Amino acid sequence: MNIFHAIILGIIEGLTEFLPISSTAHLIIANRLLALPNTDFVKSFDIIIQLGAILAVVAIYARRLLAKPKTIIKILVAFIPTAIIGLTLYPFIKEVLFENILVIALALIIGGIILILFEKYYKNINTSIQVSEVTTFQAIKIGLFQSLAIVPGVSRAGATIIGGLSLGLSRKTIVEFSFLLAIPTMLAATGLDIIKSGFNFSNQEWLLLTIGFITAFITALAAIRFFLHYIQKNTFTNFGWYRIIIGLAILAFIIFK
Repeated sequence: MNIFHAIILGIIEGLTEFLPISSTAHLIIANRLLALPNTDFVKSFDIIIQLGAILAVVAIYARRLLAKPKTIIKILVAFIPTAIIGLTLYPFIKEVLFENILVIALALIIGGIILILFEKYYKNINTSIQVSEVTTFQAIKIGLFQSLAIVPGVSRAGATIIGGLSLGLSRKTIVEFSFLLAIPTMLAATGLDIIKSGFNFSNQEWLLLTIGFITAFITALAAIRFFLHYIQKNTFTNFGWYRIIIGLAILAFIIFK
């Protein structure tokens, strides 16, 4: 991996982390297209640069969170299911699921279909519930949905959005809740990976991580603002079709390569 690769992957991470299209799937696909070796460092890089994107959420929502500490508690409650499942299945996730392109393709397609179907039902629902008004029970349910995203291709944002739609929450509310829930989730994932790796990175690898981190942060700031503006007048249906198209393209590559 070189600096060019780090910048490209950072841009991909920042642009896709908060959209319901699976940033992990896009990073894995990008790694293949860039012909990057499937080393432990590359796997760690894909996980750690997500923290850069998450800090963009902190930069945008820090003041709001500090003003409403009860929201922080609900976010932490929603994080518990993912924490338990992620910690338990960490070796399997990193060594097996991250290697399986077929699983990623199927997850993209199935998730896209579900997103489209949910939007078809959801269009008749209208609610004014704000993020701070999400109940503890609703937070737990959203957290359970997010835990499905341990499978690459499912999409953490996509899973939480579907969970929120199933509860009748507005698009804006569930998107913002998804943003905030990403904070403890990605902090934990990054921290766990760094601990597992024993901070055993070379100076060059730390440089690449820093570049990817900063790039992801900058692009995520733009992506978050775009997404919030987009959902005010649009549904998630286009993202569903995008997932299906990308998933089918991957399946075609697997079959005809």
